Amino acid sequence: MQTLAKKILEHAAELSEGTPLVAKELLHLGSRAAVDQALSRLVQRGTLLRASRGVYVRPVESRFGIRAPSAAKMIEGLARQRGETIVSHGAAAANTLGLTTQVPMRAVYLTSGRSRRLKLGAQSVELRHAPIWQLIFPERAAGEVVRALAWLGPERAGEAIRKLRTKLPPSELQEVASARARLPTWLAREVSSLLPAHG
Repeated sequence: MQTLAKKILEHAAELSEGTPLVAKELLHLGSRAAVDQALSRLVQRGTLLRASRGVYVRPVESRFGIRAPSAAKMIEGLARQRGETIVSHGAAAANTLGLTTQVPMRAVYLTSGRSRRLKLGAQSVELRHAPIWQLIFPERAAGEVVRALAWLGPERAGEAIRKLRTKLPPSELQEVASARARLPTWLAREVSSLLPAHG
C-alpha cells in the first residue's frame, strides 16, 4: 500500500501548483478501491488536501511552510482538466475594472459545469453554474465587462459604461458590443451605446 501512496505522491509532484488530482487519472497505478484508500490515507497524513468529493490537490511547500495552492491556480487546473469554462464572478470583474471599490470577501467563480464548493485549506471557493452569455470572452477584458455589467444590473450599468469609455480602448468596447445578440435585452440595450451613432 505504501508503494501505491508513494507512486501517487510522485505523480502529484510532477503536476503544477493547483492541478486537481482525481482517482480516475490514477487507475494505471492500482485498482479504484486501492487508489481511493491511498488518497484517503494521504489526506489523513496531510500530504494531500481534499478540495471536494473525489478531487484532491497537493499542498505547496514554501520557505514559510506548507500552504494550500492559490484558488486561481486550482480553478485554472480544474477548467483545463474538466473542459469547463470557469471565469471570475461579476463582483470580482467589477472590482478589477475599477467600477466598485467593494472587494469580494469570498472566492466565487462562474462555471459552465455544475455548482459546487471547493475547500483549499481554510479558504472556501464557490463555483456557480452560470448562463452561457455570462461566460463569453473568457480571459478577455470584454468578458470581464459583460460579467461586471450583469452583476451591477440595469440600474447601475449605464453609469458603469460611461466610466468604461474612459478606461478601455475602443476595440475592447466594440468587442463587448459585438456580443449584443447573446445578451439579455436590457444588457444588449446598454452595450449598444458603446457603438458610434449611425455606425
